[in-house]
Amino acid sequence: MIFRCKNCGANAVFSPEKQAMYCPYCDSIDSEEIAAGEGMNFCINCGGELHAGDYKSAVKCEHCGSYVIFEERTSGNYEPHLILPFKLGKKGAQELIKKEFGKKPFLPDDFLSEAKMSEMEGSYVPFFMYDYACRYQLNAQGKKVRTWRNGNTEYTETSIYDIYRDMDVDFEKIPVDASIAMNDEMMDLMEPYDYAALADFQTKYMSGFLAEKNNMSAEELETRARAKAKKDAEALMDETLTDYTAVTEKRQDLNLDRTQTNYALLPVWSYTYTYKGQTYPFYINGQTGKMTGNPPISKAKVFGYVATVFLGVLAAGGLFNLILGVL
Repeated sequence: MIFRCKNCGANAVFSPEKQAMYCPYCDSIDSEEIAAGEGMNFCINCGGELHAGDYKSAVKCEHCGSYVIFEERTSGNYEPHLILPFKLGKKGAQELIKKEFGKKPFLPDDFLSEAKMSEMEGSYVPFFMYDYACRYQLNAQGKKVRTWRNGNTEYTETSIYDIYRDMDVDFEKIPVDASIAMNDEMMDLMEPYDYAALADFQTKYMSGFLAEKNNMSAEELETRARAKAKKDAEALMDETLTDYTAVTEKRQDLNLDRTQTNYALLPVWSYTYTYKGQTYPFYINGQTGKMTGNPPISKAKVFGYVATVFLGVLAAGGLFNLILGVL
């Protein structure tokens, strides 16, 4: 399917800036209507061949530029429960990268060029979001050490305590990306998202962006979610033990009971730069603007800078010797 503008027939897309469906050709707002398609081989708008691969649920037609959404991969068992609409537009994402790296002196010349930056794409990445009820019991020994002086004598008092903690905590919407193509560590760095903006899934939010369906099941990915929940629970427990000089753990019992799982699409801007055969991916949270990625360094610029400094030093030394000779 594609979303067509009822006024001019062009491809209507979701605008992050306007938070509404928008036609970039006639400036109409909320003028969209669905044009249903059949299959994933050809664009419903121009008939050009599409390349859906194994997991893509929305693509940009390379022939006419329309954003095509595949009903087969956004309905039935593949229909997401929730979607977090883009809040940051493409221009805003480009400006963030320029602000972050614009003053870096050793970047390749075309890293921030308009031609390269225009290749940036917004994608909805599939995530499973896990809810857990956590019960955490801890038995430990705590030590408090107090030191003071009286005259020339230093005294030390050591007190030993038996510690018992029984903590109940609920975790909601712990995210784990379900995309093979996306680097898990980089996707974790996209957090946190503001889940208050989550909406019930509607395909219109996908128009104007790329998307994937989940590549793996919720059961296959739950190990990562449990590890996140366990880490957070341990951090919360540690906050209750800060009064002690040292804590020796005797026994801990941490149980996680999964109460709900949601399948959601979360927004990410992607900019992939290739330099001397190596790929440098950058990802920007499409809601908050949080960014991750490391740029390449131009060795030619580094050597040029070092050479300039070195020649400057030599020139300064030669001038100094000339002055000494005159004196």
